Amino acid sequence: MTKNIIIFSSMFFLIFSVYSDEIFSNYKKYDLTKTRYKLDLIAKELEYPWALTFIDENHLIITEKSGGIYKVNIRTGKKQAIRHNIQNISYEGSNVGYSQGGLLDAYFNSADGFIYFTYSHDFKELMLNKKPSKASSTAIARGKLVGNEIKELEVLLVSKPKQQSNKHFGSRISIKNDMLFASFGERDKGMIAQDPTKHPGSIIRIKTNGEIPKDNPKFIGKDTWLPEIYTIGVRNPQGITISPHDGEVYFSNHGPRGGDHIGKVKSGANYGWKDIAWGGSEYSGFSIGNEPFNEKYDKPIKTWVPSMAISSIQFYQGDVFPDWQGDLIVSSLSGKSLIRLNYENNKIVGEETIFRDKIGRIRDFEIDKQGNIFLVSDSYKSKLWKLSK
Repeated sequence: MTKNIIIFSSMFFLIFSVYSDEIFSNYKKYDLTKTRYKLDLIAKELEYPWALTFIDENHLIITEKSGGIYKVNIRTGKKQAIRHNIQNISYEGSNVGYSQGGLLDAYFNSADGFIYFTYSHDFKELMLNKKPSKASSTAIARGKLVGNEIKELEVLLVSKPKQQSNKHFGSRISIKNDMLFASFGERDKGMIAQDPTKHPGSIIRIKTNGEIPKDNPKFIGKDTWLPEIYTIGVRNPQGITISPHDGEVYFSNHGPRGGDHIGKVKSGANYGWKDIAWGGSEYSGFSIGNEPFNEKYDKPIKTWVPSMAISSIQFYQGDVFPDWQGDLIVSSLSGKSLIRLNYENNKIVGEETIFRDKIGRIRDFEIDKQGNIFLVSDSYKSKLWKLSK
């Protein structure tokens, strides 16, 4: 038995080594940028913020995992609490830093005036022993900001089936024309991501009003897929953005112990989790699958080993840092870094670290029209920062 384990481990290492030269990247080896910048404090006293979204040139909406929503003036730092009626947010009080649920993403869509939210929906069910079941799902809702209150609130989708887990909810939103893309984590349930009859471990595509597009995979050859599902085989995708180069939607995905990656959201695509792990392994050290990649699955554009806990991604557009124009900006949690991926001819041709270990675990960032970057960290006493010249 021991001999078989050694042989298997050696084979996996050889395969891993072959792929390492081809696609794996080590963020710890990136050079620090030579571009001059400054970091300014804009606002403080944010409790585990999760998302930023601009509603106009001067104001950001910021969500907190505990359910708080703030409107922040980026010129003065003034915070205004926003009232809302998003129901049944799964939130574990003082343990929120360890639970991955809560009020999550926010995305303002100027085309219709709605703010779109993702959150972990608590079903408020009791088990046979009368204790709370803690069953929850990733959900999507939208509402309009009127004064200092979210009104016209409607729930567009509650993922199914519900899960007994406080991990891997995803979840980011991006809107392309009238199509809403949202990423759903696999709730730490592994192979559920290979089951297209279930939402966890997928990226969904619906219209902004909640309707199902008639060209989603279910209607063009994937009969067994849920109608909302567009891409499957992802673990815990926490970044999603639209490329100015090709107009396609890109996502970032947390690997396990290694295997963080960026991929393209494609109709009917399958990125392979948990049959493969993109070079990652279990936290115990045991391997996942027989090889890091497999030809029957879609291949990421870029993969990191070790993991940096990739969070948000956005393509840079603005005049503040002209040399970064069109490049992909990447934030990380455990890596505590902001990274620039240099894009040329729609390909990544280089990498650099903009900064590391300055503001903690970076949860999210937004870029204003001028090209200033606003960031928040994943902490109980978080702050809003501005990266500029």
